[in-house]
Amino acid sequence: MLRDITLGQYYQSDSVIHKLDPRVKLVSTILFIISLFVVDHIIGYLIAGLFLAVVIRISKVPFKFMVRGMKSIVVLLLITVIFNLFLTPGEALVTIWKLKITKEGLRIAVKMAIRLVFLIIGSSVMTLTTTPNNLTDGLESIMKPLKIFRVPVHEVAMMMAIALRFIPILLEETDKIMKAQIARGADFESGNLIKKAKSLVPLLVPLFISAFRRANDLAMAMEARCYRGGEHRTKMKPLQYKKRDAAAYTVVVVYLAVCIIGGRILPGLIDINGIFGR
Repeated sequence: MLRDITLGQYYQSDSVIHKLDPRVKLVSTILFIISLFVVDHIIGYLIAGLFLAVVIRISKVPFKFMVRGMKSIVVLLLITVIFNLFLTPGEALVTIWKLKITKEGLRIAVKMAIRLVFLIIGSSVMTLTTTPNNLTDGLESIMKPLKIFRVPVHEVAMMMAIALRFIPILLEETDKIMKAQIARGADFESGNLIKKAKSLVPLLVPLFISAFRRANDLAMAMEARCYRGGEHRTKMKPLQYKKRDAAAYTVVVVYLAVCIIGGRILPGLIDINGIFGR
């Protein structure tokens, strides 16, 4: 299960998406996430799904690799769907004891599930096709205007990139610790939810020790290389926009416009009714 989490990992490949400027991928991901919460109709979700499928195809990252990352959010997805199904007031479709599944709850639950799935896969495309170094440079470049407010942009970007890079490392470390404790007779599967939670306590202690040790080693390595923050630092490979980046921006803006027109404006004009309609 832990190895199924793909967030923070990098999948090496020779694709157009991999070659794009990291700023393009960051902005595009933000616009894609915005589009998911702007649309309010099945047409918009179909456009978003088609766009995401084309991007995944161009990126040359195996679709199975991305879907594997969805296993880690199954519980969150179920909780979101169940809460919206039973706690949204409206026209009752099914009554189970004192709980009611409403038409409005079903509509919102399906929307939230689609948004969550697309959001995770879309974010994974960015991290899978961008190295941590490029991601740091892109974040720093995008957040440069915040320097006016004396925000330490370089340090913030560095912390975010390190945190993202540590996700797969800590997951691998957790997997090793779990296997070592299972070999010594530990049981993480049987029992109720409370018992399973208690069984994780012996796992957290060595995990925190390992995390602090790695953080200390990283700090010492940075100090040994005379790292002094972002002031007066130069870059070996400065970011430069190319023609393909301008084309990518154009495609994303066109997608956002089509998504808004097809997923919000058009359904209101032609008054399409259905489970996703207004």
